[in-house]
Amino acid sequence: MNTHNELFIGRLGINPKLKYTQTQKAVCELSVGVDNGADQKTTWKKVIVWGKQAENCNLYLRKGAEVFVQGRKEFKEYTDKKTGELKKYEEFIARLVGFANL
Repeated sequence: MNTHNELFIGRLGINPKLKYTQTQKAVCELSVGVDNGADQKTTWKKVIVWGKQAENCNLYLRKGAEVFVQGRKEFKEYTDKKTGELKKYEEFIARLVGFANL
């Protein structure tokens, strides 16, 4: 697994998805769209937030909200159970999520 630190600003494409682990630790998944400027294409980033910050994201954020994310990028892979094909994706483990309380 390869990791890189990154920061970016974007808008939520969907409402946050909050879940709890078996040990009752909060984890929230965000889908953040980042504008690529000149080519006007949006890049979607999967962001994972843990703990109290995850609960706050679920409480205060909704689709369309602007967020600032600082965290590490992780490259992951898995084997599709139906096709046996190796799939790769990236996700960001947030260290900090900033947002304006609307």
